[in-house]
Amino acid sequence: MKLCIIGAGAMGSLLGFVLSAQAEVWLLSRRPDHVYAINTRGLRCEENGVEAVRYPHATSDFSVVGACDVVLVLVKAHQTGWAAEQLRQGDRGTGRQRDTDGVSLSPALPLSLSAPLVVTLQNGIGNREILAEALGAERVGQAVTSLGATLLGPGRVRWAGHGETMFGAQPDPAMAQALADLFCAAGLPASVTDDLDALVWGKLLINVGINALTALLRVPNGALVDVPEARQLLEQAVTEAAQVAAAHGIHLPYDDPVAHVLAVARATTQNRSSMLQDVLRGSPTEIAMINGAVIREGQRLGVPTPVNALLTMLIEALDASADRRV
Repeated sequence: MKLCIIGAGAMGSLLGFVLSAQAEVWLLSRRPDHVYAINTRGLRCEENGVEAVRYPHATSDFSVVGACDVVLVLVKAHQTGWAAEQLRQGDRGTGRQRDTDGVSLSPALPLSLSAPLVVTLQNGIGNREILAEALGAERVGQAVTSLGATLLGPGRVRWAGHGETMFGAQPDPAMAQALADLFCAAGLPASVTDDLDALVWGKLLINVGINALTALLRVPNGALVDVPEARQLLEQAVTEAAQVAAAHGIHLPYDDPVAHVLAVARATTQNRSSMLQDVLRGSPTEIAMINGAVIREGQRLGVPTPVNALLTMLIEALDASADRRV
């Protein structure tokens, strides 16, 4: 199988490292130093103080990738529109253009990122819809993962937490199963589910409880379990999100949302959440697609979400003041 991973941040790099043992993997990154390091020294993955190296392909030039069996999207939420545009341009290059709406696009990239299926493993709610609008719902799938990873620098990633990856069966059950089988063969537990809403909301609650708090406190995931005040905030944010999910008619894939999120935080105790990594870099966060999504759905359904509203406002203030930090 040939895979293209759009977005070689922490999680994209970890998956690129692990899956390259079983498949041809191309990592697409807009960071030249990361691409150079991978292509010259290999992609190095550290776990428990032990480092290993593998050699997936890495590039910033979409035109060299060629046709793939599947594309995995792991860019940040604010980059999803850009990723969708790259994929649509690739469709133009292969004669798979979906519309003639007069949108001005840069020149087509022949065969670039061409794939029958695109699967998002991004955080939050709304990314799949952006991709589906550009490519068609019949080509866009979704998965969630409990893996944890921290990008240490160009060409280096830390495997910071183990967990299952779950693929939504739709729109291509056979490919979803093939991807799950590939993950399992590479040593990553994976399965397929028919309940996509449970899949997405189940992961959303984990992000709601962990990401904003770790970013604000600047602590690894495990601190949210150990620090009583942080744990209380986690419990309140997750409880609000669970109430919104219930009002939405979502059946979560676990019985006790708070206990499950705490278990994930323990299992990824040394991991720096993706939002913490964004804040430390001064990069935009995905708060609008995570806690912000809970607020929007809560407002629509009449469920109050004051803790999520406060966390969202605080992270938005961090984003807005990134260039003024001391």
